[in-house]
Amino acid sequence: MRNKYRVFSAALLLTFSPILQSGNGLMATTLKKYPAPVTLSNASLKFEAEVSNLYCQINLEESGLRREVFEYAYKGYLRLLDEHRIMKSQIITICDFSQSSRNRRLYVVDLESRKILVNTYVAHGRRSGGEYANSFSNKRSSHKSSLGFYVTERTYTGRHGLALKIHGLEKGFNDRADGRNIVIHGSKYVGERFLQSNRFNGRSFGCPAIPNSDVKEVIEDMKGGTCFFIYHPTKKYLTGSKILNG
Repeated sequence: MRNKYRVFSAALLLTFSPILQSGNGLMATTLKKYPAPVTLSNASLKFEAEVSNLYCQINLEESGLRREVFEYAYKGYLRLLDEHRIMKSQIITICDFSQSSRNRRLYVVDLESRKILVNTYVAHGRRSGGEYANSFSNKRSSHKSSLGFYVTERTYTGRHGLALKIHGLEKGFNDRADGRNIVIHGSKYVGERFLQSNRFNGRSFGCPAIPNSDVKEVIEDMKGGTCFFIYHPTKKYLTGSKILNG
């Protein structure tokens, strides 16, 4: 299905162009001393406007998701859409690991209807940190979360009940998710009841585990080839991701 938000190629998102050009010798000399200012290209301006409009209309600020996080997620989503790697294009899910695990930091968003379908809790890996996640890995048996973009796959029933397979799209960051059996599943160590007697939510072996009470709705919305983004302001990822910087 052709998505109305695919306005331009993601490859053009950060194109910049000088606003001053001249063959005049005096002007050229001046520009050497004082470099010409730059302005965002039309594509970048459209992207910024699109992000701002969606962010406001979906009321993401009220739900605790910062604009910067949504901008990263939407930029990667557009690139994956442009590369035909997303099958179900109206849904994007964002896991914001910059927030405390006490927060509802998982956002399942319908871009077509411009609303949040589910906003719930999500666990990070037990070796990624305590209340806050601060360490990530793509290695087997690391028991850490992996950052970056994923595409959701099929559902299955395992030892945690209903679960959703996710495929990591970023080499070196999350492409071993299949081998590590990183999936979305429900758990009793995440949610309001658990927080009543614990300082922060429990932690997984690396899976983005969610409350059992939300698992059916979340998986139903996410399954079948949607974009899933796990965020943290780790410099190594933000500068090394080919999806964000390709």
